[in-house]
Amino acid sequence: MNPALPNITPCRGDMGEGNRGKDGDKKLGIRKEERKGGVNKINETIAKIEKIDYSLTEKTQKRLDSLTKPQGSLGRLEEIAKTIVEITANENPSLKNKVIFTLAADHGVAKEGVSAFPQEVTPQMVYNFVAGGAGINVLARHAGARVVVVDMGVAKQLTVDCSQSTDFKTKKIDFGTKNMIKGPAMTKEEAVRSIEAGIEVFEEELPKGIDIIGTGDMGIGNTTPSSAIATCFTGRPVEELTGRGTGINDEGYQNKIALIKKALEVNKPDPRDVIDVLSKVGGFEIGGLAGVILAAASRRIPIVIDGFISAAGALIAYHLEPTVRDYLIAAHSSVEQGHKIVLAHMRLAALLDLNLRLGEGTGSALAMNIIEAAIKILTQMATFKSASVSEKIDETKVET
Repeated sequence: MNPALPNITPCRGDMGEGNRGKDGDKKLGIRKEERKGGVNKINETIAKIEKIDYSLTEKTQKRLDSLTKPQGSLGRLEEIAKTIVEITANENPSLKNKVIFTLAADHGVAKEGVSAFPQEVTPQMVYNFVAGGAGINVLARHAGARVVVVDMGVAKQLTVDCSQSTDFKTKKIDFGTKNMIKGPAMTKEEAVRSIEAGIEVFEEELPKGIDIIGTGDMGIGNTTPSSAIATCFTGRPVEELTGRGTGINDEGYQNKIALIKKALEVNKPDPRDVIDVLSKVGGFEIGGLAGVILAAASRRIPIVIDGFISAAGALIAYHLEPTVRDYLIAAHSSVEQGHKIVLAHMRLAALLDLNLRLGEGTGSALAMNIIEAAIKILTQMATFKSASVSEKIDETKVET
């Protein structure tokens, strides 16, 4: 079970029960007559997400306590092991098949100078991912994970030889979002489609074998919509949820804060309506990440979320279906200051704090090593009995 953290004051309309209408259906912000196709797919996926009953916790704890070590001496590794057992409903889980989904898209607001890098870096980095030369590729290889790269809305037509790279997918919704300071970043239909595309990506990869997933992102300027989304759902001030992204200077930072405030004022996203928030101030890759998360949870597969942008995607999924929270493992605490607030809002405690702010899924790859180590402790370590090691002295029976 993920350790609980202090609650943050919920946003307007957040009752902790998802966004349910009077009929019990998810309120996805689409008129009733339009509830078909992607909306149905999202609802069907959500309906498959089971509430974890934690029925295996006690048995797993007894197993951990029987291992050749003082009880509780492996700290959070033991908590992680119990979490994976409960998520998978498997007393002896294996994490052989690791997959990191790195979703890429561009953002219209990038034209306002919210990033230290030009927008053309997004397609350039996608090619780098496909070639295996990026940070995520290196760390994924170290963790024994595949990287699935998805074009959700890069502002350029990518030319990738899919015969040479089976782990590249195109789900392009548009060539980047619109500039959210001038109006909605996307239509509600596009928002729904982005979530649906994330679900599709996961389902297409599932037959190849998936035991655990990580989330990652690429998109110049995408900390800006992430901060806007976080502001909507946490109710905290924009200043507390906005960081320097790729390393903008003081002037750029103040400009970024002002732009986010303007986008929220212009669009007035309703936090009670998840699709409204995503469509007005979100991103295609953020919606896609939400879809990947919902799909993995529906299959009882552990989800390791990376940094701030991945957390924004998790927020979308969480506010569609709060049960998702128990399937999430926060890889690390990002340098982006809003990340800690978002994790606390979902009551998640990060595994690592390494001053990371790269994204791509790098934190997820690093955390997977620790998570797999926790499972190997549970399944491979000897017990006191099997190793013929004397157990702790029962102090109640010691003669004085």
